[in-house]
Amino acid sequence: MELALIGLAKSGKTTVFNALTGGKAQTSAFAGGKLEPNIAVVKVPDPRVDKLAEIYQPKKVTHATVKYVDVAGMAREEDSPEKGVPEALLQYVSRADALIAVIRGFEDAIHGLPKISHDVETVHLELVFSDLAKVENRLNKLEKTLPKLSGREKEVQHFEFEVLRKIQPLLQENKPIRAAGLSHEEEKAIRGFQFLTAKPIMYLLNVGESELARGDELVRQLNVTGITDQPRTTTAWLAGELEMEIAQLEGEDRAAFLRDYKIERPAAERIIALSYELLGYISFLPVGPVEVRAWTTPAGTQAPQAAGTIHSDFERGFIRAEVVPYDELIRQGGSFANAKKHGLCRLEGKNYVVHDGDVINFLFSV
Repeated sequence: MELALIGLAKSGKTTVFNALTGGKAQTSAFAGGKLEPNIAVVKVPDPRVDKLAEIYQPKKVTHATVKYVDVAGMAREEDSPEKGVPEALLQYVSRADALIAVIRGFEDAIHGLPKISHDVETVHLELVFSDLAKVENRLNKLEKTLPKLSGREKEVQHFEFEVLRKIQPLLQENKPIRAAGLSHEEEKAIRGFQFLTAKPIMYLLNVGESELARGDELVRQLNVTGITDQPRTTTAWLAGELEMEIAQLEGEDRAAFLRDYKIERPAAERIIALSYELLGYISFLPVGPVEVRAWTTPAGTQAPQAAGTIHSDFERGFIRAEVVPYDELIRQGGSFANAKKHGLCRLEGKNYVVHDGDVINFLFSV
């Protein structure tokens, strides 16, 4: 899973990046004109993986991972007349599975008190402008080339043309592409453009330590009609600077810090969990003496396709899957043999939809 951190300049975005990754990226680096992003890959905390590893004692333990990409902040409208995400940053942002838009929720010496709903709208419009420019450029090109084409090539590009025509008025009304209700085939036709408003997005309010107790109250200010009420959109908050300190601590020092500030769960864990929900991802867990591992797949994935995330041969030669829900396997001491003995191990075929926490042994032949 790859998540891109975006936001207006001075939103504390790189501080949030450090809080989520335990990194030590310079929070003022982008102010000097840096364009290369900060990148970090972190393990997804999953007690189920740890417990299964304890039982199986495998040679290798592999958690799922999240890749965070922190790009330079967007210029505020008063600082730049240009609209849309800068072209130099699109190559990094467009590859992400989802976006995390960091919104300033603290007072700043330059920009003053936070303007939460205003900043949400500004970020949203920047994404819309970027997508609309792409759509209009492509439509202009297709209008010129379509009359010269024939056969299958014309059919494919005409379908693309029609999909772009469908989303153009939506963007002109400042609505995201993910609100268009596109079919699977329509989504496939424009997937290569990596439109930003087609991606799931989390608006993440970054508050100061003094506002820690009001986080749940302040996050409501992120709710903007027509923006945060759109499909595959969510909101959350964190105290960036405080969480950055937590991310640098370990063991009892970390536990004590959390207790002192009455933080039940570090933001690094909470935001990952919310990101999984936003993207509709689940984890299944193949186990054995060689490796215990968490694999991530979209909810609704059938067994052969889930097997294919491990290796294409598993999907191509899929026979069946031995499945035991995690909780049931733990009750049986982690033993597949015991699970089978008590009728808890199911043999599932090609139509089986994998569930979160399924411990699976795939049987295949190639």
